[in-house]
Amino acid sequence: MSRVLHTAQALVDVILEVDALPARGGNTNARTERRYAGGAVTTLLAAARTGAEAVHGGAHGTGPNGDLIREVLGADGVAVSDVPREDADTGYCVVLLEPSAERTFLTVYGAERDVAAESFARMAPRPGDLVCVSGYSLFEPTREPLLEFLEGLEGGVDVVLDPGDPFASFPRALQDRMLALTTVWTSNADEARALTDLDHLEDTPQAIRRRLRPGAVVVVRDGERGCHVFHHGRGTEIPAFPQTPVDTNGAGDTHTGVLLAERALGADWESAATRANAAAAIAVTRRGPQSAPSRAEVDEFLS
Repeated sequence: MSRVLHTAQALVDVILEVDALPARGGNTNARTERRYAGGAVTTLLAAARTGAEAVHGGAHGTGPNGDLIREVLGADGVAVSDVPREDADTGYCVVLLEPSAERTFLTVYGAERDVAAESFARMAPRPGDLVCVSGYSLFEPTREPLLEFLEGLEGGVDVVLDPGDPFASFPRALQDRMLALTTVWTSNADEARALTDLDHLEDTPQAIRRRLRPGAVVVVRDGERGCHVFHHGRGTEIPAFPQTPVDTNGAGDTHTGVLLAERALGADWESAATRANAAAAIAVTRRGPQSAPSRAEVDEFLS
């Protein structure tokens, strides 16, 4: 069976609910505080709950944050291929959550940035596996070890890029180096527009596809309007299941995890995207980044 492997950072999300962001230099009070295992964890949990074998290949530390990451992954059967870093704890991300469900992030690095090509290789990717990459890993110090690992993969391993906000701002040479390795692009609409400089979202998948490896697939999420799937010269709009959101944190990662898990289990791209849309719709009605539904919950939702 194909597996979903993730190279990106697993962080602890510290979610602070605020009435509004303070002005620069100002102050505000948080109404609630919650701590979750986030980052790559959200995608991996979504994949595991869908029924795929999932493995985290990023670094993790010792201390309360690293312990939380391993506990949460283990509870859903996600394997951890690397060993803990003895001299550092895992980092964290402060998420300021407004009543509109809009989020603002502040990240503190930790042991998750202590990686090498050899540490990623412990995942032992094999043909048919889907290896996930985050654009946030293309900052130093994780950039070169990650690219070295990806450039050494054998044929038949899919490289899945979730570009994130920063990817479009990277130098063209770095973009091209990563995109030449990419067989699956999955992003939100803003990220697709930023890379292509196109206003019409329906034009972005084909433009992105031209910069990827031959035979690549492009998936662009468009919130409550669903997502676009482009492959083999054909684009398909997959409708969403609009819900009233209480927390959008992790919805995109949930979509990606379910999408890739369904592919690992043998679904076609359109069917996988339909189930991913349903899973994301469920996730936004729940609080926190660990909101991915189980396969049975998606079945019930779609019925």
